[in-house]
Amino acid sequence: MNERRQEILNFVYAKKLISTSDIHEYICNHFSENISRITIIRDLDFLVKNEFIKKQGQARNTKYRPISDNPLLEHFSVNDYFSNDCDNRTIKSSTFCFDIFKNLHGLFSKEELAEIDHLNEKFRGNFKKLSPTIIKKEFERLTIEFSWKSSHIEGNTYSLLDTERLIRENIEAKGHSKEESIMILNHKRALDYVFQDPSYYRHITLAKIEDLHKMLIDELGIYAGLRSSPVGIVGTNYKPLDNKHQINDAMHTLIEVVNATENPFEKALITVLMISYIQPFEDGNKRTSRILANAILHAHNYCPLSYRSADEVEYKKAIILFYEQNSTVYFKKIFTEQFEQVIEKYF
Repeated sequence: MNERRQEILNFVYAKKLISTSDIHEYICNHFSENISRITIIRDLDFLVKNEFIKKQGQARNTKYRPISDNPLLEHFSVNDYFSNDCDNRTIKSSTFCFDIFKNLHGLFSKEELAEIDHLNEKFRGNFKKLSPTIIKKEFERLTIEFSWKSSHIEGNTYSLLDTERLIRENIEAKGHSKEESIMILNHKRALDYVFQDPSYYRHITLAKIEDLHKMLIDELGIYAGLRSSPVGIVGTNYKPLDNKHQINDAMHTLIEVVNATENPFEKALITVLMISYIQPFEDGNKRTSRILANAILHAHNYCPLSYRSADEVEYKKAIILFYEQNSTVYFKKIFTEQFEQVIEKYF
């Protein structure tokens, strides 16, 4: 997916239905160069073959349209979108959109899910060959690296090696606040709880989510339970719900959607995005969403994510793009890449 193909994709999604000639003209103007028609056709064939767009009609009547009518699958050029600061971006909705629930389905194509299942079968096959001792060590390694990265996304400045020492030896790193070490150890505690009884999270409830949140914010001076006051989010003008009754309604609707979703990987994606979007707690929402998504994956015999190689800035951009445009595409890409990474790096 080069820059030109990405721009074609953005153009098709913006126009909804467009001819080859119009695409060719637009791309030549956009890049200020004479790009051949055959090059554009090859690009379009690539996008069709890889199920980014659909082709309809034949010969001169050929046109292209988005692969799905689901607005949550709308593509955006991330670089272009974030070239403007938050005050100069046009947001689809600056407040929570309850209509989003009806579109939380079909976020992965059959081919994407087949590839994910293929990767997970590789994980399951490898897992069966490991001794109990190696399995324990691999879960410890994943716990350390997840606790480090998830905390790092939230601004924690511990290094990976300092995190390992803290978790293994309970030795705090010099030059860091007590709150940073507590945040990391709370991650470990929550993951240990999740891993000890995987089947517990095959079905989620609000009580189970609140229990995880309590573990993650323990001793950090954060109120446990659904919030009853407004919160702001750095880097965006999106404002989450500020009414406790609406937050409660949104959480129960989300829980119904997640429990009704058949594919575990899609369950996990919906969970991590929507808890971040709803922001049900006064703090610790994204931490809770990542832990819960891992609990769901583990409960269905999918490998949990460590996010070890995830870029924190790109992760935050993907979440903000979901807040502002309700597009899952960029976060879905990061989420899937991290799953591919975890299959390669663990077990």
